[in-house]
Formats: sequence, C-alpha cells, structure tokens
Amino acid sequence: MHKTTLIKNAGAIVTCDKDDTIHYNSDILIKGPEIIRIGKNIQGKTDEIINARGMFVYPGLVNTHHHFFQTFVRNLAAVDYPAMTVIDWINKIYEIFKLMDEDAIYYSSLTAMADLVKHGCTTAFDHQYCYPRHAGKHLVDRQMKAAELLGIRYHAGRGANTLPKSEGSTVPDEMVETTDEFLSDCERLIDTYHDPAPFSMKQIVIAPCQPINCYKDTFVESAKLARDKGVFLHTHLGEGENGPMTERWGKRTLKWCEETGFTGPDVWIAHGWELTPEEYSVMADTGTGLSHCPAPATLGGFPIINIPAMKSAGMRLSLGCDGSATNDSSNLLDSLRMAYLMQSFHHKQRGRAPSAYDLLKMATAGGADILGRKDLGSLESGKGADLFMIDTGKLEFAGALHDPANFLAKTGVTGPVHLTMINGRVVYKDGTLPGVDETRLAAEAEETCTRVIRNTNQNTFH
Repeated sequence: MHKTTLIKNAGAIVTCDKDDTIHYNSDILIKGPEIIRIGKNIQGKTDEIINARGMFVYPGLVNTHHHFFQTFVRNLAAVDYPAMTVIDWINKIYEIFKLMDEDAIYYSSLTAMADLVKHGCTTAFDHQYCYPRHAGKHLVDRQMKAAELLGIRYHAGRGANTLPKSEGSTVPDEMVETTDEFLSDCERLIDTYHDPAPFSMKQIVIAPCQPINCYKDTFVESAKLARDKGVFLHTHLGEGENGPMTERWGKRTLKWCEETGFTGPDVWIAHGWELTPEEYSVMADTGTGLSHCPAPATLGGFPIINIPAMKSAGMRLSLGCDGSATNDSSNLLDSLRMAYLMQSFHHKQRGRAPSAYDLLKMATAGGADILGRKDLGSLESGKGADLFMIDTGKLEFAGALHDPANFLAKTGVTGPVHLTMINGRVVYKDGTLPGVDETRLAAEAEETCTRVIRNTNQNTFH
C-alpha cells in the first residue's frame, strides 16, 4: 500500500504547468510517489498531514549539468578559475583530479547532493568523467549509493576522455580510457541501474566529456549504443573549443556532432556560449537541448548566452550548477538568481530580458524536458511528488510576497529551503536530513579530502 500525504493550506502553489497556474490557500494530495490532486479543502483519511500554512510551494529544481567529483577543490586558491586562462586552468586542475579515488568520488558526491537537496533540487544529473586508472570503474556505483542514502533522484552521466595527450588532448594519460572500455562500462551501468519507468529514481546517460578530448569514434559509437539502449546523451559543447576543433577537423563542433549522430531530442549539451544564431536553428531543428550554467560563464568572463534569441529560435533550455571547480557551490537556487541577473543586465535595454519566473520554468519544467522526464517538472495530477517549500513567515521576506511566481530569483531567495520532498518522501526539513548522520558524514568527507587532495601532492597547490 502506498502512503498518502496531504500538504494542507499552502499559501501559494506555483505549479509551472503549461498554463502557469498558481493555486492559493490550497492543498496537495499525494499517494506514494504521485500527485493525485491539487485543490482547496481536500478531505479524506491520510497517513500524514503536512501543515503548509504560510508556505510557497514550488516544483523541485532539476539540475542538468554538474561534476560532483570537483567538490573537494572548492575555495582552493591554487586553481582559482578566474585567475588563469581556460587551458592553463585545465592543465593545472587535472593534476589534482587524477588523484581522486573511489572514496573521494563517494564523499564529494554526497557533499554536492546534500547541497542540492537543501536548496530545493530534487533531480540531479552529474557528468562523471573523472576516471583515474587507480580508482577503478565503480565510481558511478558509489554515486548511486550516495543518491540512495540522501533520497535524491539521480541521472548519472558516465563520461570519458579517450584522446591521449600525444594526439592533442589536455587530459593526463592516467585519466584516458579507450572507447571500448568506456562503452563497455556504459553498458554495464545501463543494465545494472537504468530504470525508464515513471517516477524512476535512477537513470544512466552516456556522456563522453567533450569532442576536443575524444576520438570521433567515441561519439559515433556512443550515439549508436544510446539509441540501442534507449538512454540519453550529453557532452560539453560551445565553450571555447571551436577554434581548435576547426583547426583539427575543418568544421565547428556542432557540425562535427551532427555528422557523428550526436544531436537530437535525446541529446543535450552544456554551456553553448559559443553557439551562433545559425546554430540556434540547428539546435532547435534537431531538438538538441542546452544546459545553461551561469556561474562558470560569469567567473570565466565568457559571453552571456542570448536566452531570448535561443527561445525564439525554438531551442530547449534548462539550468545547471556546473562543477564546483567553476562554481564553488552546488546551490541551484543561487544559479537561478545569477541567471536572472545576468539576463537582466544583458537584455534590459532591449526590453527582452526573461522574467524570474521564465528562468524558474527553465530550472523545473525545462530541466525535466531536457532529461526526458515527462513525469516531472511541474506540480499537477499525475506528476511525481517532487517539490520544495519556502517559509514566507520569516521577517526577511516581509513586503516581498506580492508575486509567488517571480519571488525566488527576483528577491534573491538562495538560502536553504524549509522542506524538500522527492518522490513523495520528505528528504530535508527545517535544517535536517532525516535518517542521515550528517555530522559523521561531514567528518568522514573532510578526512577523505585531506587524505586524497591535501596530503597526496602538496606541490600541486603552489
């Protein structure tokens, strides 16, 4: 029997549905993982009642690009992203990434996932391309354990770099895999974890790291395997690699991906600030999605993407944190606020800036669409019970409650939320992760960071 939960008397329920419905002073009836009904004064016997008086309720945020393994290099001055060129940064930071082992992947993932959950994220995609030879192949397996412990809905991107440095890659040879071993492990992970059913908590994405650091065959065969297995594809694209790609192949990266079969409605890319207006049309025509990551663009001083033009062309858009090496945070509410301010700065003079609510829809319904999750992304009957609540009774919110839809990004609500629910289960409430010994895990994570990062190669940090 599925547990029934009634969320009672919510001040506002911002659904992010196709009609942009907002329910005021209303209830949400949940059975198991599914929303059954939203309305006023819902009656009947339930297993649990959650008092939501004074709460604004939103669909869970969907993070479509991250690198959990980077969490242990946050706030590390030696690899400060804005202080060096991208190439210099890559060359230096990979010397740290090659130190990672299985435990470091587990605890860095736990850390990032906890940050996401505390800030209203309910579905997270991670692009795990860090595979030092000594770490073995069971790194995504450990991430799955971390996701299960915290109760987050997890889409694991099995990434890889296959081109050695001797042939133009920027990746240390200790982190390079062959195409065959990469795809073999993708197949193992899909067979072990991928669940395409409605409300599934675990899915696998085939995600070669980036075209500049892989053989063409890696992308061709990845696309073939993904279509055979019915899973999605992801990579980095349009973040400064077009010059080298044109030198190497005589064509820009998106065209190269088209020719390898690596575009389509089952594909999305990260970043895309190098895309041209002509390429917006290619993205739209092929159905290829984009994960906008505002933090690394701001830190790196890269161009601000033209969201209005992309949407006008018909592109599918979502929001991502990106890795902590270029964000120092796993807070998608913070990325939402940053995206809003960036777009307002860039487009205000032309009067075309997307609203705070437009960007919230990117981070909810847009993210679910990018991941192929028709069961998520909005609060309505038949959808998954993924949501978060903001307690608007706090003094700092007084006088700002006029517009629940635009409230989050416009007023800078970036702190921990009051409650996060995933699949009908409360996984975070009022500062606590239920059933999780957070103090112990934090201490274990810090010990692992010290052992793997701080003590292994002190010369790396100077």
